Amino acid sequence: MKAATLAQIKKELQHRDAEELLQLCLRLGRFKKENKELLTYLLFESDSEEGYRETVKEEVELQFSEVNTNSYFYIKKSVRKILRGIKKYIRYSGNKETEVVLLLYFCEKLKAFTPSIKRNTTLTNLYERQLAFIEKKIAVLHEDLQYDYGLVLEELKN
Repeated sequence: MKAATLAQIKKELQHRDAEELLQLCLRLGRFKKENKELLTYLLFESDSEEGYRETVKEEVELQFSEVNTNSYFYIKKSVRKILRGIKKYIRYSGNKETEVVLLLYFCEKLKAFTPSIKRNTTLTNLYERQLAFIEKKIAVLHEDLQYDYGLVLEELKN
């Protein structure tokens, strides 16, 4: 079966009544965890972006505290998993400022992580790629935010 385009889906949804739309959303939420997480964000957390950021930061904090530090292999796997999760939450939000805040927070946690990421080339490269990515994202924000986040970014680069 080939999936319909978003335009086709949008047209079809416009012809459905509210009860049918409710049932479709509930059925969609039943199949994938990501669908359920997105619906949760849209229904409960989209009105408070700052609260959403704090919730994600708490989760990242918890994940960093649970990283297996026995070898750099396990650290790399865990850090990549944390970054994948952050990217997923950024996708849910779609807010550029949230993206910058969460990625800066990730880099802060990674820089402060023990054992130091400086002893591992892969982790150092991942860290530096994220800093470069953040720098590009900061450029599209409002001037005041560019300045504020630019200071944080410079501190992370040093």
